[in-house]
Amino acid sequence: MKWKSSAALCLSAVLVCLQSASALEPRSGARLRFLDKITGNASDISAKVGESIVQGRLKVTVRACHQAPPEDKPEAAAFLEIRPVAAADGEEGDMLFSGWMFASSPGLSALEHPVYDVWVISCSASAPVR
Repeated sequence: MKWKSSAALCLSAVLVCLQSASALEPRSGARLRFLDKITGNASDISAKVGESIVQGRLKVTVRACHQAPPEDKPEAAAFLEIRPVAAADGEEGDMLFSGWMFASSPGLSALEHPVYDVWVISCSASAPVR
């Protein structure tokens, strides 16, 4: 029963975020920020939709990125898939995260990892992708 109330709360929060940004437009790429919590090093990386990037021991695939138009409240949302990668052979592990991340609310839907934090900064492309 507890998971049902948690799922309902999460869905409600996602709907509120989507309603606040009236019409998010699809874009061709995403800007992400990676934080290594052990070293304190942060880096910004750009990836195209459909592209996978490896940072540290994580492989991140950007499946979609949507950005609010300039006249609306700033918001970006990206659908990400994140998997661990073995250092020695590059073999991928089980999915760590699969879902939407919102730039304005990074804690709403976050990667739970002891070493890395990943969050969306913005979407990239000068014009909406149709």
